Amino acid sequence: MIDMLMINMMIISTFFMMVNHPLSMMMILIIYTINICMLMGVINKTFWFSYILFLIMLGGMMILFMYMTNLVPNEFLKINLKKTLFLTFLSLLSYMFFQFINDYDMFDDVDDNNYEMIMMEINNESMNYTNKIFNKYTNMISILLISYLFISLIAIVKMINIKMGPLRINN
Repeated sequence: MIDMLMINMMIISTFFMMVNHPLSMMMILIIYTINICMLMGVINKTFWFSYILFLIMLGGMMILFMYMTNLVPNEFLKINLKKTLFLTFLSLLSYMFFQFINDYDMFDDVDDNNYEMIMMEINNESMNYTNKIFNKYTNMISILLISYLFISLIAIVKMINIKMGPLRINN
């Protein structure tokens, strides 16, 4: 199940590189967020934190959708099929390469035993759930999501001129 979700996330991320329309980018980000939430639910054995993450990201996407529909003109989505197939093949090839490397344990950390001993000492149930989200294997996803929300917040603040009023122009 985890491998299927990872392959799906890699293919979706390659589609994100091809799209240049902001509304289709937002749709791809929502699908990607759903995949991340499902992956977090499978890893954590509970969907509570993934549900919270999905609600927060969906709320942010709705706000971005509101601003982008006012700023972006109506355009048709154009997808280059050759580029799509090439990037999909490239993502699957890179996934197979990393699976090959992972099978031979070339990147086995020495700190794994120390990390597991520290994790075994923690008995608090809520801390265990928090550690599953922010452990060394999944912290990059959390950092990327936090960075994305921060950058989108800065971009929206820079787009809005407080003295001019709302983005929508009433005629």
